[in-house]
Amino acid sequence: MTNPATTNSAEHSTLAAGDANQSATSTPESSAQASGQGSTTIADVVVQKIAGLAAREVPGVYELGGGAARAFGAVKGRIPGASASAGQGVSVEVGQKQAAVDLQMLVEYGVTIPDLAEDVRNNVIDSVEQMTGLEVVEVNINVNDVHIPTDDSDGDQGTGDRVQ
Repeated sequence: MTNPATTNSAEHSTLAAGDANQSATSTPESSAQASGQGSTTIADVVVQKIAGLAAREVPGVYELGGGAARAFGAVKGRIPGASASAGQGVSVEVGQKQAAVDLQMLVEYGVTIPDLAEDVRNNVIDSVEQMTGLEVVEVNINVNDVHIPTDDSDGDQGTGDRVQ
């Protein structure tokens, strides 16, 4: 983002009112910031949360994050008043006009992973671009585990009546 303190103001004083409104995306100097209307800064954590929520919306995504992050999230989720972070399993790089997203995810057993990855990628791109105005240049997806419904059992099933 262009720093208003370092911008050459003489260069901007020659713009006519119509020229300043021509294209808000051509250069930072011709955006609302250069016209004196202010600037907008979007923090990395905002993009991270949007991407995380968008990824979780897609059916077939069981959870985001690596093993350690999911374990920490599970412990944190048991604490009253605490909740797992919406940005868990998501890392982002945010520039002036573009963003890149990396996702770590656990998928449901039985889903077609390439199709799921494409759906997640499209939903993340659409959500981030719509909400922030940033161009998402890439969404890298790392599927690090598959959730099997029997993984949720308490461990008591399958032991039979051997020990009571």
